[in-house]
Amino acid sequence: MAKVKGRKKVQTPFGSRTDVGCVRDHNEDSLVVAPPLYVVCDGMGGHAAGEVASEIAVDVIARSAPEHADASARGQAVEEANLAIIKAAREGMGRAGMGCTCTAAILEKERLGIAQVGDSRAYLLHHGKLQQLTRDHSLVADLIEAGQITEAEARVHPQRSVITRALGSDPRTQPDLFEINVEAGDRLLLCSDGLSTMLEDPEIEKILVSASDPQRCAAQLVNEANGLGGYDNVTVIVVDVTGLAEQRRRKMTRRSRVTAAMLILLLVGILAGCGYGFNYLASNAAYLVEQEGKVAIYQGVPGELFGFTAHKLVRVTDVAVDDLQPGVANRLREEAIKVASVDDAEHLVAEYEADIAGRTPDDGAVR
Repeated sequence: MAKVKGRKKVQTPFGSRTDVGCVRDHNEDSLVVAPPLYVVCDGMGGHAAGEVASEIAVDVIARSAPEHADASARGQAVEEANLAIIKAAREGMGRAGMGCTCTAAILEKERLGIAQVGDSRAYLLHHGKLQQLTRDHSLVADLIEAGQITEAEARVHPQRSVITRALGSDPRTQPDLFEINVEAGDRLLLCSDGLSTMLEDPEIEKILVSASDPQRCAAQLVNEANGLGGYDNVTVIVVDVTGLAEQRRRKMTRRSRVTAAMLILLLVGILAGCGYGFNYLASNAAYLVEQEGKVAIYQGVPGELFGFTAHKLVRVTDVAVDDLQPGVANRLREEAIKVASVDDAEHLVAEYEADIAGRTPDDGAVR
């Protein structure tokens, strides 16, 4: 049964799936997906017992677990779940002797904390390589550690389902606690033994590497376990580590978008101002320039602005540039004589005409 408890908003990609499998008639697994908290519990004790124990465990842990990677508080939440299962069995809820495994993880930025009891596992995919973070509390794990059997022999051992520590069995039960640093790009997997007994680690690693979306990855892991027989309930949680670097990247992306929007608004304002000034000059200013040897009057300003011309011809006068004073003639030929308006340009042309008309024949024109 999945449980979700409201916590602070954490933007962490994750996926989860729980399935009864192909042999059992009910699902004794329970899970919590409430970032930054993730929990898998595998119930034991038979129908109306295992699922009760696992549901009690996830309820208590979801309510009591810290929101930060605090080892002692995380361990205390699991211990409270253990006592709650024992109390429930004593009061007639479920059955006497019911219990469950528990693997609880808190992922806070680039810090991962785990509390574990039983044989539900936590794995970490780091740089494409899978590593088991937890140690099974089981008989076959003890035998492997003692060198009496191999891992391959453990998978078919007649007592492979015997666990040596579980919630609900002893009020003094304490979880193993782990804290490690993780990196952006790592992938966390929590699972019940319904996955780890059906798929060997290389097969799990291959799926974790190949499935980019964590939800699809979770579904594929469950489907593979069921495809191999699905002899037990199977529950998985897949969490992608984003960490501080990814959070900073997202924050910088948001800031970049805001900055880009502000720059666009500023550019629009500048262009609007330039357009207004462009239109004002084109409508009001004027200038004189030589055109085919005559003085021409233009409205606007000479040249181009952003690839657009800002002037139009008003008229070409009868005043010959060669008849003007040398300084005036040179300015008209080389640049332009700018004035405030077309009226001012007309007045200037009239002055040129008067100057030419007032000269004596001996003055001559400057060539």
